[in-house]
Amino acid sequence: ISAPEYGGTFTYALKEEPGDIDAVLAGGWGSIIYNLVLENLTIQDWSTPRDEHDFAVALPPTHTIGLLAESWSQPDPLTYVLNIRQGVRWQDKAPMNGRALTAEDVEFNFHRLFGIGSGYTERSEFINAGEYTGVELESVTATDSSTVVIKLPAPNSGALVAIIQGGMNIIYAPEVIRAKGNASDWRDLVGTGPYTLTDWTKGSSVTYDKNPDYWRFDEKFPENRLPYFDQIRALVMPEVATYVSALRSGQLDYIGAAGGTTTLRGVDQLESLQRTNPELKVYPFALRSDQDVGMNIKVKPFDDIRVRKAMQMALNLDEIDQGYYKGLADAIPQGQISRFNTAVATPFEDWPADVRKAFEYDPAGAEALLDEAGYPRGADGVRFETEIVHQPRYDLNYTELLISYWDAIGVKAEVVILPLAEHVAARTQGDYELITAEGAYKGSAAAILGKFLSTSWNTSEVDDEWYRAKFEEYQAATTLDEQNAALRELEMYSIEQFWQLAGAVGPEFSVTQPWLAGYNGESTLTKSGQYLAFARLWFDSSLKP
Repeated sequence: ISAPEYGGTFTYALKEEPGDIDAVLAGGWGSIIYNLVLENLTIQDWSTPRDEHDFAVALPPTHTIGLLAESWSQPDPLTYVLNIRQGVRWQDKAPMNGRALTAEDVEFNFHRLFGIGSGYTERSEFINAGEYTGVELESVTATDSSTVVIKLPAPNSGALVAIIQGGMNIIYAPEVIRAKGNASDWRDLVGTGPYTLTDWTKGSSVTYDKNPDYWRFDEKFPENRLPYFDQIRALVMPEVATYVSALRSGQLDYIGAAGGTTTLRGVDQLESLQRTNPELKVYPFALRSDQDVGMNIKVKPFDDIRVRKAMQMALNLDEIDQGYYKGLADAIPQGQISRFNTAVATPFEDWPADVRKAFEYDPAGAEALLDEAGYPRGADGVRFETEIVHQPRYDLNYTELLISYWDAIGVKAEVVILPLAEHVAARTQGDYELITAEGAYKGSAAAILGKFLSTSWNTSEVDDEWYRAKFEEYQAATTLDEQNAALRELEMYSIEQFWQLAGAVGPEFSVTQPWLAGYNGESTLTKSGQYLAFARLWFDSSLKP
């Protein structure tokens, strides 16, 4: 590996843009823009050997190091104490003007997010999901300029992750929010991070300039102050063909998981790129399945479990693996949790026999179930028509492949492509019948299983009393074995209910120019901090033309 070098402009492709960058008002999707400017309380240790952790998913708190919070402790079951790092300064931009970060800044942001102080009484609707599910805070108090004390109303096994790793615990500038009422205008964005946002031309580009006063040093090269690049530019390129062409020509330094999800998802695309540009570096990974489908169980016909089973039985996952992914996918059926999380996920061979059978390709059996459910073929051969709401970051070709399988059993589906903000709104409001979704996660099982209790991430509009009670049982558990036992039951129950269709876990590929140094395929540094890796990369001048 070359020694780190300073300077240059790093350019990557951005597939989509958020409608709002205020996480409290619009959720964490704004991280696509604010991630290099604003910071969280903790971060993963970039110096960790990659054979111990590949940075594809966030590590548990035991493997997390401090960022804005230097350390934390739990003196009793209802109390957490955050020690806020000293020597951190806000960027030298009005109205912060380089002042020191304080515990009061952290207090203000928690108050606003959870609706428990500083004039805020309403909890953000976007923290009713993931790691925040079921987590309530009684109070957050800055007891001095460097200490924040957090009180819980009752013991909660998920509270620590929500507090120190929550993807929406982003520290916005209090002065901006007090003056403007929100943090939605990019021109007002000011943080403590390695870059300042200097331009955002919608539909064209986003530009960041180096923060010369950034406080942090490189975890791998402790003598080096971050960041290395003088400037970072994101070129907005929604179409795969556009950013692949830009990579070929050298216009881009990077496409991939850490850059607006501009990964290559088609094996044919990758092989074509490698034929023309064999010098490019390729980093394959499989973070999760982005090929699942959520079904709105509150609307017909998906309120009938027989219909949901039939939709799954119509899919030939093995054929998809061999034909579409050329044998590179994982076609073993999985629920919300990756089968490699053996503490929580039940192996497919141990699923109940009737459940396993529904994951076997059986179009005749699917048609029989649809007949039984009262959806016979009409004179035109169609049983019913539906729509699948598709998000552009996912593979449209795969979604169209699913539609061809459903068409074979008389289900006619049409794709409705919605931009990111509209896709999130449709999911949050339950305004869909079918919707592209994720599964087989390698991250926090509790955070993922909490989706079916959320108001913003519930990809099947689930409202299930048993599920809610079991999740509360998990939160009240005091031992890891008890917690995992409850999570295991939740996972299996969600599979048995067929709330979501399982897809093959297909490979994705990040691709870089040969002169990009310091990168090894990493995807994330915090729950919402995938872009922070860019502050730790540099150009090898001996290779860059």
